[in-house]
Amino acid sequence: MTTPEKLEVLERRIAESEEGGGAARLEAQHAKGKLSARERLDLLLDEGSFVELDRFVVHRSTDFGLEQQKYYGDGVVTGHGRIDGRLVYVFSQDFTVFGGSLSESFAEKICKVMDLALRNGAPVIGLNDSGGARIQEGVVSLGGYADIFLRNTLASGVIPQISAILGPCAGGAVYSPAITDFTYMVRGTSYMFVTGPNVVKTVTHEDVTMEELGGADAHAAASGVAHFAHPSEPACLTAIRELFRYIPQNNIDDPPRGAGTDPRDRRDATLLDIVPDNANKPYDMHDVIARVIDDGVFYEVQRDYAQNIVCGFAHLGAFSVGVVANQPAVLAGVLDISASIKAARFIRFCDAFNIPVVTFVDVPGFLPGIAQEHGGIIKHGAKLLYAYCEATVPKLTVITRKAYGGAYDVMSSKHIRGDYNVAWPTAEIAVMGPKGAVEILFRKEINDSSDPNRAPDAKIDEYREKFAHPYIAAGRGYVDDIIDPRDTRPRLIEALETLRTKRDRNPAKKHGNIPL
Repeated sequence: MTTPEKLEVLERRIAESEEGGGAARLEAQHAKGKLSARERLDLLLDEGSFVELDRFVVHRSTDFGLEQQKYYGDGVVTGHGRIDGRLVYVFSQDFTVFGGSLSESFAEKICKVMDLALRNGAPVIGLNDSGGARIQEGVVSLGGYADIFLRNTLASGVIPQISAILGPCAGGAVYSPAITDFTYMVRGTSYMFVTGPNVVKTVTHEDVTMEELGGADAHAAASGVAHFAHPSEPACLTAIRELFRYIPQNNIDDPPRGAGTDPRDRRDATLLDIVPDNANKPYDMHDVIARVIDDGVFYEVQRDYAQNIVCGFAHLGAFSVGVVANQPAVLAGVLDISASIKAARFIRFCDAFNIPVVTFVDVPGFLPGIAQEHGGIIKHGAKLLYAYCEATVPKLTVITRKAYGGAYDVMSSKHIRGDYNVAWPTAEIAVMGPKGAVEILFRKEINDSSDPNRAPDAKIDEYREKFAHPYIAAGRGYVDDIIDPRDTRPRLIEALETLRTKRDRNPAKKHGNIPL
């Protein structure tokens, strides 16, 4: 065969590999509002940057008629490309080939790109759209999943791992996205669950739809499994591209710098009026964050889950930072089980990938109640404490108003290696709020008074004047300064500059035992 003839064969086989499961199945995919595996990669990656690997791989099974059904690529498109010029490794599952089910060859392709990503220090992005294990391959398929899980675990904290759920993801397949750093879902077309609605009905007699059980909103708001929920696949893939404005290639590299067009010395007078004079009146911490960060652009993570705490990425003086903030507008910003877990995981990601953490504090304490105590608030709250204590990246803290009790300690206080801790004049740093403190300190007097249900206002005012302010903490050095709120942005940027060369290490150990 001559070279031109060989090229014709190659071109024909390439064309066949790009058809997936054929035109009819591709049309069915589009009818569901879903893109093909290759269309997704076209949207995700820089134009013309995708380099495919293993395009001619086929499955090896001969059982149940599979010998007569072989497709190039075997249901997953793998390779590498660029996002804003930066190398990423990718795999995109193809539902038009055997429903995207995982075979031995399929798993080997994914494992190869994961190994390459780890070896070359580049992020890996998985686009999931699969019916699960390929039944015809039995335990070999299950072994393929385990091979992927192992690589997810070994790569954790070394390279960023991103999962997009763009169709069904059920059974054992859900545990790979669960180990990765961030999970994206699409409303109406993506689902995640260990057992589907039919099994749930059989076992628990509960009638539930796929959307209610494992849809994007269910996991973004109720379970916290999904970090992001988007209305369409293009919006989802665009959001993944935007994430890379803030995160580095690996655990050795620094995160990317922002544009730096927002003046570093910009002061904002509106910060003077955001915190209400009434300590019990709520305000939106998003307003504080937006006025401090560069251009007000905030990439929020898990926006709909545990809304009493806010987490997300931003640039501050062009530095990429992770922001953690109590949210007084929701449950008064109290810490509960969900908020503790949400913030702890986000902080650990930032620490693993050299992203400084900026914390805005307005916290009245931990949420009381039987449900919280029996749900393990002690253990789960300790996760947040552990994450802050363990983190060695620069940690900057601004106390805007309340910082009460153990929650003061937990929220990146100076005592747990906070690098730069400041307070606004409106800060109240105390064991508890004035009313509760007076009710304890003067319980006998209150019980003996004409109105035993009311703490005396004079005592409350006295306590507030003596304790509910930042000056005692400042006098002890527990906060480095009490600052004019208008200066928050320039002061934080200056601190980030001084902490660029920070060196801090934890004691040598295999790993700690975080209270899981």
